[in-house]
Amino acid sequence: METDVVIAERHGRIGERDIGVIAWMRLARVYHLVDRATVELVKQFDLTTAQFDVIAQVGAKEGRTQQELADALLVTKGNITQLLDRLEERCLIERRAEPGRRGKMLYLTDSGWNLNRQVVPAQEAMIVALFDRLTGDDQIELNRILRQFNRVLGQPGPEE
Repeated sequence: METDVVIAERHGRIGERDIGVIAWMRLARVYHLVDRATVELVKQFDLTTAQFDVIAQVGAKEGRTQQELADALLVTKGNITQLLDRLEERCLIERRAEPGRRGKMLYLTDSGWNLNRQVVPAQEAMIVALFDRLTGDDQIELNRILRQFNRVLGQPGPEE
């Protein structure tokens, strides 16, 4: 089976720089497919993807500030404020002032923890199932390439 790159090369429609564009388009397509699957999954828990991200991030590291959470999610502090307001209304998140700390720290409530313990493993299991369609060696190679690309862009991965 011929790849898009091979077909494009045969027809003289590809230059050296174009391979990066094709790779980006494939990466974006895969991201959107996985994101769409995540949207459907978290809907079952009455969450949006953004709300899921907050529940997962706060659960992974409680006691961080709103700005730290915004930085971790690569969004603005204003976007986080609206998300937190909604999650606080649903009694899933709480903001606490702590002595000696500037701003309020973020914590999951008991309900938030119960939701976190359900939705995070469900989403991780879905990701594993999607990636299990690749061989183990292909998963390792994909991870290696993406880690290398992260480094080239100056962004170390979470395990580094």
